[in-house]
Amino acid sequence: MRRFDGKVAIVTGAGSGISAAVAARFADEGASVVLCARREATLHEVAARLPAGRALVHAADVTVEAQVTALIDAAVARFGRLDVVANNAGLFEGGTVTEATTDHWRRVMATNLDAAFFVSRAAIPHLLKTRGAIVNTSSVSGLGGEWGAAAYVAAKGALNNLTQAMALDLARSGVRVNAVCPTMTATPMTASMSSQPELMAKFRDRIPLGRAADPKEIAAAIAFLASDDASFITGVNLPVDGGTCASNGEPSPLGY
Repeated sequence: MRRFDGKVAIVTGAGSGISAAVAARFADEGASVVLCARREATLHEVAARLPAGRALVHAADVTVEAQVTALIDAAVARFGRLDVVANNAGLFEGGTVTEATTDHWRRVMATNLDAAFFVSRAAIPHLLKTRGAIVNTSSVSGLGGEWGAAAYVAAKGALNNLTQAMALDLARSGVRVNAVCPTMTATPMTASMSSQPELMAKFRDRIPLGRAADPKEIAAAIAFLASDDASFITGVNLPVDGGTCASNGEPSPLGY
């Protein structure tokens, strides 16, 4: 498929994991891709795997408004337009409300929520011209409570509501806004959990498909929502979770 021929996509958090897979998927389907993350070296590693001439590396901290403005300006200056924003920058830090420090709370909120707000706000004037799309990477953690992750759950829940609010506000302008809500995905961010056999066994028991997601599977859902194939879909927080949200939480009587 070449659903993004001639289009330009910004991918934040693009140095690894889901975001790197998203960048590769957009590029494979014809897009020029602006890669953004804090660490420039990792961005160059991702860019080296993309078609020559269709990747722009731009190191930035998307929790800082001035750096976000520079990111959007650089993308439009290089490619002349903007069609897709994939807000993938994210941070997981566990902790209950009583365990979380103020710095912890603000750091998790800034990366998971403020960044999507700043990038979307700066990008919208350009997306209005192309009737483009925003896809936020949220989490199943934003669809309900979770043990020991108060700040993360709060940030992702707010991101889901922000997604729907932007979708309503922008719908008549032709700009669509959706989010994907993955469950456990095999990325560097979850590597410490992936190395704990007992914990991973619990995830396999809880996920009906019986395994963690591959980043390419999340990228496929993001590409769909960003594409014209989803032209009548906006305001959706889409679980990409192996069936996790299909369950009411009761244990399986079948032994898995």
